[in-house]
Amino acid sequence: MTTYIPQLTLPQTIFNNPALSILLPIALGTGVGYYTRPSQTKDTYRRIKNPPLYPPPSVFGPVWTVLYGLMGYAAYRAVHHGTSPLSAPSTIRDAKSGATLYTVQLGLNLLWMPLFFGLNRPIAATADLVALLGLNGYLAYLWGGVDSVAGWCLVPYLGWLGFATYLSAGAAYLNDGDLRQRKEGKDL
Repeated sequence: MTTYIPQLTLPQTIFNNPALSILLPIALGTGVGYYTRPSQTKDTYRRIKNPPLYPPPSVFGPVWTVLYGLMGYAAYRAVHHGTSPLSAPSTIRDAKSGATLYTVQLGLNLLWMPLFFGLNRPIAATADLVALLGLNGYLAYLWGGVDSVAGWCLVPYLGWLGFATYLSAGAAYLNDGDLRQRKEGKDL
């Protein structure tokens, strides 16, 4: 069971507006992507050892755009419809608790790229993904009870998080937990 914490939750006005709900995670994800310097990120991705089945770098932008849009739509559906005055008290509680979880998971999601590519810490990035998987599994369950469409919108995100965890853990293992480029045995 979770608790609604207003200080850790996006404002209700965001959840009540479908465009804001959808565009906010897309804009934040895009901002973090540009903050971590896309050309350096792609160079790092090509340079490091990756596990089998890793996709080309060009896949990530479109996939994350769709996933962020789906998660934003799920947030709109669950919170807007779940907090309707006609909703049962338990539905309102689950919708609001989910809004807090959603906000926390969005923060964790946005933290992954700086951890992996900015700080070159794939083990910490993998731990972040494991936390994201747990939070979003519970969020899909919780919001699925509020609005089935919202719950199903999170399923592709969960699948991708599972795949991303495999990629991150594989990169951590294959690169000895450090993605910094080494030259003649010394860190740059």
